[in-house]
Amino acid sequence: MENRSDTKAKELPEGYKEIDHIKLSPTNKSRETDDDDSESSDSGRLTNIHRNVKTTENQPRGIWETIFIAISYILVIVFFPISVFMCLVVLQEYQRAVVLRLGRLRPGGPKGPGLIFIVPCVDQYQKVDLRTTSLDVPPQDILTKDSVTVSVDAVVYYRISNPLDVALQVIDPAYCCQLLAMTTLRNVTGLYMLIELVSAKKTLSRQIKNMLDSTGATDPWGIRIERVEITDILMPESLQRAMAVEQEARREAMAKVAAANGERDAVKALKEAADIMESNPIALQLRYLQTLNTICNDQTEAIVFPLPIDILQKLMK
Repeated sequence: MENRSDTKAKELPEGYKEIDHIKLSPTNKSRETDDDDSESSDSGRLTNIHRNVKTTENQPRGIWETIFIAISYILVIVFFPISVFMCLVVLQEYQRAVVLRLGRLRPGGPKGPGLIFIVPCVDQYQKVDLRTTSLDVPPQDILTKDSVTVSVDAVVYYRISNPLDVALQVIDPAYCCQLLAMTTLRNVTGLYMLIELVSAKKTLSRQIKNMLDSTGATDPWGIRIERVEITDILMPESLQRAMAVEQEARREAMAKVAAANGERDAVKALKEAADIMESNPIALQLRYLQTLNTICNDQTEAIVFPLPIDILQKLMK
């Protein structure tokens, strides 16, 4: 009995080789393992990466293709060394090239970095930049959980993890990532209330990144989302004015409470001082003399009636 793998291999057309699809997993451990596998090679050839696209580089070429390729090589030899300048391409350390020969992928996967050989009129190549790229997500008008419309602006940082998929699977990777980020931003922010959005930007950014990363939505394109940042959350002007009035009223209320507490403490202190003076006549006399001294210092001329304290007390009664 033939096993399933042999049966599957027979179902493929002749010349096609079987490509194992990436198994998506929401855990960070499996994704970190993929990162380590893709970045562990110091040569940077990226020839052992998983593919999400079926290629035909091992399919036998037709007679006309072989003849055309042979003629191109002959022309390169005839016009040597002038043709060398048209055949050599330099790729930087952060660049890879996906080379198609007469529309088919050349064996060996992505080329580079370094010097690669291209046959004019036969080979076409596309350079792919592996560095992290920032993508500005247009502001999105979103209805929050408490029925408030806000405008959320975000930035997405991504990099290319599979040059082959980027070149063969998607036309405009930046635009596709932008649309995907816009959709995810709407779905996630709509689950929160306004106060939660304003006070927890980092948590929201982390959740959007995890959703994009765990679902593996960008893996078939050969793109890895590295970070998502919520840059700004704008509210309607009417809501901003209402919140400003509310904050101002709250500050005024707190100021009034503080003033009332101060007056209460002052009255309490005056009552305690009056009780002390009432129980101690000497303290009352000292206070009387202190008051006279203050009057004399404040006025250029002062008339003082030095009456005894007991007489003043009788007069006050």
